[in-house]
Amino acid sequence: MEIQKLAPAKGAKTESKRLGRGIGSGKGKTSGKGHKGQWARSGGGVRPGFEGGQMPLIRRVPKRGFTNIFAKEYSVVNVKDLERFEDGTVVNAELLLKVGVLSKVENYGLKVLGNGTLTKKLTVQAKKFTKSAAEIIEKAGGKAEVL
Repeated sequence: MEIQKLAPAKGAKTESKRLGRGIGSGKGKTSGKGHKGQWARSGGGVRPGFEGGQMPLIRRVPKRGFTNIFAKEYSVVNVKDLERFEDGTVVNAELLLKVGVLSKVENYGLKVLGNGTLTKKLTVQAKKFTKSAAEIIEKAGGKAEVL
């Protein structure tokens, strides 16, 4: 491989249109801009969303909802997702992240929800448990430890 022979892949680059180079090119005279008007002028055109002075759609549609800045974000996991572990395993957010059940651990930690069933005896460590999740874990013979 020689540096002077490096080239982009075939079809990766397209030739730029040569505008205003005579009638035979197909892009002569007005260079594809038509006759007169705002779009034919240098620097012409309007910003995205501009509707000619009419009240734009984005401002006609009412605003809805809000974002609660005090909301606590938890990483959530269902009891059914804990079935993959062996009996006696200590399950926490770090283990779930390592195994790939969670993609990231949120600032407020892990919350376990009660969707599904559990047959293994696990020690689950989390910041929060729903009542049903704690019941399912303890019914299976495990422990729900609040950190």
